[in-house]
Amino acid sequence: MTYANIIVNISHEQLDRTFQYKVPTHLEGKVTVGDYVAIPFGKGNRVINGYVLELTDTPSFDPSKQKEILSIEGDGSLVESRLLKLAWWMKETYGSTMITALKTVLPVKKKIKNREDKRILLNIPVEEARAELAECERKHRTARARILSHLIEEEELDHRLVTQKLNISPSTLKILEEKGIIRIDKTRVYRNMQLKARREEKPELNAEQRMIADAIIADDAAGHHQTYLIHGITGSGKTEVYMEIIEAVVATGRQAIVLIPEIALTYQTVLRFYKRFGDRVSTLHSKLSDGERYDQFERARKGEIDVMIGPRSALFTPFEHLGLIVIDEEHESTYKSDTMPKYHAREVAAQLAKLHNASLILGSATPSVSSYYAALQGEYRLFELKKRAKEEARLPQVLIIDLREELQAKNRSMFSRALQQGIRDRLEKEEQVMLFLNRRGYAGFVSCRSCGEVIKCPHCDVSLSEHRGNRLICHYCGYESGAVTECPSCHSQMIGAMRAGTQQIEEKIKKIFPQARVLRMDADTTKNKDSYEKILSSFANREADILVGTQMIVKGHDFPYVTLVGILAADLSLYANDYRAGERTFQLLTQAAGRAGRADLPGEVIIQTYNPEHYCILSSAAQDYAQFYKEEIAYRKLLKYPPCSHLLAILIESADEHAASDYARHLAQVLKNDIMGTMIGPADANVRKIKDVFRQILYIKSEDLHELQRCKDLTEHDMEEHGALVRVTFDMDPMNGY
Repeated sequence: MTYANIIVNISHEQLDRTFQYKVPTHLEGKVTVGDYVAIPFGKGNRVINGYVLELTDTPSFDPSKQKEILSIEGDGSLVESRLLKLAWWMKETYGSTMITALKTVLPVKKKIKNREDKRILLNIPVEEARAELAECERKHRTARARILSHLIEEEELDHRLVTQKLNISPSTLKILEEKGIIRIDKTRVYRNMQLKARREEKPELNAEQRMIADAIIADDAAGHHQTYLIHGITGSGKTEVYMEIIEAVVATGRQAIVLIPEIALTYQTVLRFYKRFGDRVSTLHSKLSDGERYDQFERARKGEIDVMIGPRSALFTPFEHLGLIVIDEEHESTYKSDTMPKYHAREVAAQLAKLHNASLILGSATPSVSSYYAALQGEYRLFELKKRAKEEARLPQVLIIDLREELQAKNRSMFSRALQQGIRDRLEKEEQVMLFLNRRGYAGFVSCRSCGEVIKCPHCDVSLSEHRGNRLICHYCGYESGAVTECPSCHSQMIGAMRAGTQQIEEKIKKIFPQARVLRMDADTTKNKDSYEKILSSFANREADILVGTQMIVKGHDFPYVTLVGILAADLSLYANDYRAGERTFQLLTQAAGRAGRADLPGEVIIQTYNPEHYCILSSAAQDYAQFYKEEIAYRKLLKYPPCSHLLAILIESADEHAASDYARHLAQVLKNDIMGTMIGPADANVRKIKDVFRQILYIKSEDLHELQRCKDLTEHDMEEHGALVRVTFDMDPMNGY
């Protein structure tokens, strides 16, 4: 006998409750996960609909008391059905509970009250209203008299004005409405997510752009849907290609989702889409309120928008006729979720596209090694844009500065002599400069110069970072303390901070160039809802000469007057404890270099590094992706790292240090006896303790992805018997080190 666990009348606040039904003989083999079915419900066996979340041969209670599914109502074409199937696939692929996967794909946890625009209108002729007014005045019904006198004069009033300014109670309005004297009209209004943009003529595509757009549009028209990788140098006009294809898809009555790596790209990107598609575009991002997010999903569900733009959560927009998914800057690590299920948006988008029979486009100036490898293997169709879209725009001149030589020349400043001269020259010409550092705030660790002791968080095995105001902050748990003046180990007072942050760069620039107008853009200056847009708009409007920032300033922005980009401590990310360190460094430097010279003014990039011979530095300076890929893939093949092999990280956590290490050793033994793959560990995670929880890590390498999924299944099964004191999470092909 097969049993189906069904969620009924789906509402996001009731996700945790399922009901089990028998699958009748005539439906055996026909009912699948995600199907929309009719079932008898409650004591009266009222027929309602629900979605099948799980099929099992194990009854959860007495089978003789279980009711049967009546019929399959849909063919899986409904929005929720596809999202449920996607949640099931994510659960099976990445390892999580179904409930967690469901809450990921159905992210609105509670229904937000609709916002309505209410207007109060006079529902009787004016002469009758005057007679009613006289009667109210005679009987001293002052509230009714007050609103009637205003309505006789105005004929229509705003509901909020009446209740707040005229002090008319809802009960008074209800009485007048019931008597037919007034009418209250209600119009659903959405929380304001609109950008006001004048529609513009679409630009003429160049030959390269036109060839790619036509090829993908032709495939779509022929019903041939697949994954495409567009590798285009910075400034080659990938967004124009996306919009051309989206326009063709929307013209056929379908919708498109455009993913961007983070909110910093939202303003400029969305503005371009509004200029092309008007108010049929909407946006999702992490700084929306629950109400704003709910309204955008409702608009999508009702077919009121055609294009949704946002970071990875926008992937779960409830479009009924999804025809295209675009993932811009597809190499970005923010497309990988760091909470369970630890999915990658690229893989989930491919599965979602399959469910909708839609196409998937990946685009980047610096494609991930995994995507480029897949394209060369024939899994994706590869297109390349080798020229900048604007005829007059040329790739910038790149100068690599060896900081070791700067020190020998007695220059101890964080700015090389060439960079200082370059900034001075741009200020004189009234051009703009961007200075990029891959660090946050002061973000320096504090240590004892006498014994080397680093001041750490008492709850996490990481150093505290110094911030302005003599504050030491843990970036993992938020622990905060005042300045440390004495070493806790040797009691020396030789305490100092290793500083290399955007705040310090901003301060130094203002000292060297007091005439310069400087803006800073990092995690600390963009905490408020509209701060990204304000900073970017100010810089775009040339209200500042120099923009100092972290990664968010180098991705996707187009400032025509930026002619110099300075990259400080270019090799900082090369030393991360992560097999992708070289890839990330190349991508960051190439993206940063691509911000210069995007219009008719020539651009220059100055890369400051202690490691000028490294292939990542040289390849990014030459904007030579092929050379970088050749070196990087050789290293990945040699050490069997993704994409040449697959890697499963199993993280074991417990508040009890011994419980974590004991279970890690036990699990390693269980898997060693039953898997075909290479095991690394168990060992302490890079950060051994976070928020007083101890962490052990186990890695398994295998060329067979199914073998790693079997490891996940074995671990989940073992956890049921032996994992009482620990929490285990899985990360398939992890993008961050543990």
